Amino acid sequence: MLFNIYSISAYLILLFAIGAILIFLVIWIMRLEKKIKNFTYGKDGKNLESSMVAIKKNLDDLIKSRKDIENYLMEVENRLRKSIQSVETIRFNSFKGDGSGGNQSFATAFLNENGNGLVISSIYARGIVSIFSKPLKKFVSEFELSNEEKKAINDARKNIGYRK
Repeated sequence: MLFNIYSISAYLILLFAIGAILIFLVIWIMRLEKKIKNFTYGKDGKNLESSMVAIKKNLDDLIKSRKDIENYLMEVENRLRKSIQSVETIRFNSFKGDGSGGNQSFATAFLNENGNGLVISSIYARGIVSIFSKPLKKFVSEFELSNEEKKAINDARKNIGYRK
């Protein structure tokens, strides 16, 4: 006998296995076709190419917006560097020792990040007030500075965290 009972059952098992694999593959292909159809369908019935063009346009708009924001922030940063970032006031008695006048005199430094600005001093002397303004470039004035003005400048410099 060419075929016995075991070989027929083996062929049947093999046939059922091939059939199950075939059914699995057909279902898998149908799911893939559905996914591809959904992918290529696009938004509002457009095809894949128009969807890609829309994505590219949105990406270009996003890149342009980012560049605009970076430029704006650089302008703001430059303006902030020029603005006054630290103010310090030192009050002192211009009549050392006799107690009259109290601490009515003062020196106030106004500095930006680069050390540019001015120092304003007021000396109170028995009913007379003298006010002085001295410009500063890189924390230095071309005019002679009093000790109180130097202290106000140094204190203001510490507050802006000046880095050499």
